Amino acid sequence: MSNNFADRLITLIEEKKNPSVVGLDPAIESLPASIIEKYKLPAHGKENIFQAAAEAVLEFNKAIIDSVCDIVPAVKLQAAYYEELGAEGIAAFKETASYAKAKGIITIGDVKRNDIGNTCKAYSNAYLGKAEIFGTKVQVFDFDAVTINSYLGREGVEPFLEDCSAYGKGVFILVKTSNPGSEEFQGLTTDKGKNYFVMGQLVAEWGRGLKGKSGYNCIGAVVGATYPQEAAILRQSMRETLFLVPGYGAQGGSADDIADCFNADGLGALVNSSRGIIFAYKKHKDEKNYSRYAREASLVMKEDISKALIKKGIYRW
Repeated sequence: MSNNFADRLITLIEEKKNPSVVGLDPAIESLPASIIEKYKLPAHGKENIFQAAAEAVLEFNKAIIDSVCDIVPAVKLQAAYYEELGAEGIAAFKETASYAKAKGIITIGDVKRNDIGNTCKAYSNAYLGKAEIFGTKVQVFDFDAVTINSYLGREGVEPFLEDCSAYGKGVFILVKTSNPGSEEFQGLTTDKGKNYFVMGQLVAEWGRGLKGKSGYNCIGAVVGATYPQEAAILRQSMRETLFLVPGYGAQGGSADDIADCFNADGLGALVNSSRGIIFAYKKHKDEKNYSRYAREASLVMKEDISKALIKKGIYRW
């Protein structure tokens, strides 16, 4: 298989006929009651509440991964839900990613990191490349891709670009995010156009030279499902860029809203759903079968996207 991130992702999307990603955002208060009861103190028998919580998260994540790994090409881990559990949560973050990779699916670390100089390089070393410790280069988290914020310009992106090239990794850069408040800055008009559009053109430029045999490059863009008109504008000028599309489902974005994130070939976008998948059991009030309902929700999402693309005249699968 190609070492280019975009090629690996496109291959899995085509093999599974599914351009969706499951977001592993395991908010502790939303975990099934059986898991909470199993691990909460003092029932768990440990004094470290962070360790107990991290173990609960890990059990939940592994069950979700087991239930969807044959039907989805990727999972996305939102770092915040792990960081709030301290060092033990970070360990669960790393182990979850390793477990997903062992199941043959792409891992995306939703970390939104950014800085300049050596600090930025350290972030990239941690998540994509290798850290040099006592003269030895070692992998730390080893995600296939991460999300980054490029507010600091090319200096805050360059180390990630270098590691994408060296290690066959990918990045998704914030361009038009799904939250309502994104309009406060991303929607402002400059002499070059809207800020989100300007950022999109920079992302396309940064990706040149990192294109794989699939026709897509490994420098992608985060483009929210809740802004379909903006997504359509971006797609017109970013044909070779992969879009990571949050906002589908729980945040209000529909399958019709994300259709314009795809190219005419039916590729180019990876649509994320987090709460709508991993906590689907809540709709059925059957927490014992939470992983089964996650799988069912994933299949419904797959079909939903397929129907939206067909409606648009795209017959990929």
